[in-house]
Amino acid sequence: MTNRRQPPRWWAELLLLGLVYGAYTGGRLLARGDAGLAVEHGLAILRAEELLRIDFERPLNRLFTHHGSLGIPADFIYASLHYLVTPAVLVWLYRRHPRHYRPARTWLMLSTLLGLVGFTLLPTCPPRLLDTSYGFVDTMARFSDYGWWGGEASAPRGLGSFTNQFAAMPSLHVGWALWCGVMLWRYGRHPLARALGVVYPTTTALVVMGTANHYFLDAAAGVAVMGVGHLAARALAARAGGFRGKSTIVSGGWDTSAGELLPAQRPAAQNAADDDASAAAR
Repeated sequence: MTNRRQPPRWWAELLLLGLVYGAYTGGRLLARGDAGLAVEHGLAILRAEELLRIDFERPLNRLFTHHGSLGIPADFIYASLHYLVTPAVLVWLYRRHPRHYRPARTWLMLSTLLGLVGFTLLPTCPPRLLDTSYGFVDTMARFSDYGWWGGEASAPRGLGSFTNQFAAMPSLHVGWALWCGVMLWRYGRHPLARALGVVYPTTTALVVMGTANHYFLDAAAGVAVMGVGHLAARALAARAGGFRGKSTIVSGGWDTSAGELLPAQRPAAQNAADDDASAAAR
């Protein structure tokens, strides 16, 4: 009998994703950490970048701050696309590429939970919240009159207390954008879709640094988390496949020919004839 995998039910998927996102959001709030410790972690990351000369967020932040034509669109991108593009790609995969939906969804969920572990173990103050002497400007606060957000990350005005502003390491803005890019590149049939698969994660990485919401190493950690999540999802799929591949031997070593019925499926007359033939042979 052929084992055909049924497509996931949309309502079950919606419930599952909702539970995972709820756990992720709640976990972020519970893992706020001590402000002093978060500042120490942020400064340690900045010093390491300065030592390695990879503090790319500095010139980008100056560029976005001095040119509103760059800073304002970047703020809109940071405050919105993270919450729009990822669900849209999930729905696209579910409807257009259902065979690839489950492993892609599992990869995204495992990586998100790994990111939550990072927020818990390493609360990190983003560049925009450091003392002004370090030279960073919070572009979202500077240009907040142009958008719905306030001076507290991408949260709508008045809801800043419901966000964890120390959840900078790793950057799941970059991580989720990378996941979207891989899906668009791998399964997009139109050249435009594949182009977006490159442009979107690249733009997101520039935006999170230019708006001073993340360090370069936060973005790199977001990529690393997605890599570990991908390996974990593959291992989980292989383990599940191994369980499905196991079968129970029920024939006791006896073979049946093609089309032959089991004893319980044969007519009573046929079973009696078989018994008589067996007795005569003995």
